[in-house]
Amino acid sequence: MRYLIVIDSGGSMVARLCLDTHEMVGEFDAAVEEVGSMTAGLIPVEGATGPEWDAALAGHSAEERAAARVYTLPV
Repeated sequence: MRYLIVIDSGGSMVARLCLDTHEMVGEFDAAVEEVGSMTAGLIPVEGATGPEWDAALAGHSAEERAAARVYTLPV
């Protein structure tokens, strides 16, 4: 399983790719076409506030984390 977290980062949206262990393995601009391709037809969970996301989202505010969209990607 992989996760894609779309989150505000200082006024611009970024996408963070995470493994099933919630470890972040990549970050890129959420406006790129690939994000749309990866998330097409998927329904995100709103918010990434749980402790499992602490390491991957270190540096993000509680508000940013609450507004994040978390997509579970088919592998």
